[in-house]
Amino acid sequence: MADPSHVPPARPDTAVPRREGAPARLARMIRIPTVSAERDARGQGPFDEFAALLGELYPRVHSTLERERITELGLLYRWPGASPSAPVVLMAHYDVVPASEDDGWHHRPFDGVIEDGVVHGRGALDDKGPLLVILEAVEDLLAAGFTPARDVYLSFGGDEETYGGAAAAIARTLRDRSITPWLVLDEGGAVVEAPLPFVRGRAAMIGLGEKGVATFRIRARGDGGHASAPRGLTAIGRIARAIGRLDAGTFAPRATPTVTRMIRALASRAPGLGGVLLRLLASAPPLTARVLARLGGEPAALVRTTIAATLADGGSAANVLPAQASATLNVRILPGETVATSLARIRRRIRDPKVEVEVIEGSDPSPESSADGPQFAAIAAASRTAFPDALPAPYLMMQASDSRHFHRHSPAVFRFAPLEMSGEERAAIHGVDERVEIASLERGRDFHVALLTNLPEGD
Repeated sequence: MADPSHVPPARPDTAVPRREGAPARLARMIRIPTVSAERDARGQGPFDEFAALLGELYPRVHSTLERERITELGLLYRWPGASPSAPVVLMAHYDVVPASEDDGWHHRPFDGVIEDGVVHGRGALDDKGPLLVILEAVEDLLAAGFTPARDVYLSFGGDEETYGGAAAAIARTLRDRSITPWLVLDEGGAVVEAPLPFVRGRAAMIGLGEKGVATFRIRARGDGGHASAPRGLTAIGRIARAIGRLDAGTFAPRATPTVTRMIRALASRAPGLGGVLLRLLASAPPLTARVLARLGGEPAALVRTTIAATLADGGSAANVLPAQASATLNVRILPGETVATSLARIRRRIRDPKVEVEVIEGSDPSPESSADGPQFAAIAAASRTAFPDALPAPYLMMQASDSRHFHRHSPAVFRFAPLEMSGEERAAIHGVDERVEIASLERGRDFHVALLTNLPEGD
């Protein structure tokens, strides 16, 4: 693998002026509650309103680029370049997960408050902030009269949080048109501080692939009746026992090639014995898997398939034994495993013929793109322009993204949201008090300017 610490920085383009007002534009995006999980109740209105808002906020993008709707929720833009072959696809999504002010937000989640250099609200990081910095860069480059070296597509989906049907349709559309992207870049890694123990400084974590994701439902039946005289294990008891058996040890830890590459790259930022230890781990994947698994949290999720019970249902009254109960499991699948093998493993682990396990929906892990090619080098160079102190490093994305739909016919799909995110800020994604620093938005815009102005010529 090419050493990411020695990737030359991209050429800065001082001819592209910086615009004011990006925080206010993001705040307006946040104020439109594009909650895909509530679309049936809210209707299409917020999503159409958001699409119209983009036209108002970015007039050059909308007057210059070709535009089309793919399904009700997919927005596809084409920016013709000097060469139409092998384009770049920049992706983001504009839907968000639900948020309630009753959960303890300091600012109401859809108020889009700007305060003390920070934009607050649901979607600030996931994923309206990353969408905004793409459009900021393109709008500014258009104002400067710039033409990219190859075609650039902007692919924005409105249902990523509910499995991404719009992005899948956009990917099929490009494939049907015999368009094979040279590079696809979606949300994923970010610029983070000390990504591993012993590592000093910041790293730009560039995802080469992502884990699979599946939703399983487990269901049990039991004898209903009066709660004053329970007989044997109840339906709820069976579900509770099954969940208890699905602990962290359900799947054995395993270090993928991407994880060992990540550790090898980050070892250069670990002084003394810490660097020696990381280089040892990079050369010994079984040891790496055991060590990261013991650390728990994000390190453990890098090396094993994870299971989380997220919903439970059963019972109708406090004094009635339910005849059936169920729970929903969110499973993130490590490369090398599949939805089918995960299902089989969960059934073996539960060891109860009276508990049914079914797949509600799921997708296998993506292939992993190369960190040795010009596409990774282009991303790394752009990140060094925007974040000079951050070491570009490959990693495995633990969440699911819309980009997985492109991996079937594009050889270079990467996941990097060019924003700075602290551990606390990452924890607020899908949580409470989601926010982004205004300075980070400015550097995210700079990343995309550097990437687009330094693209190699098309084939």
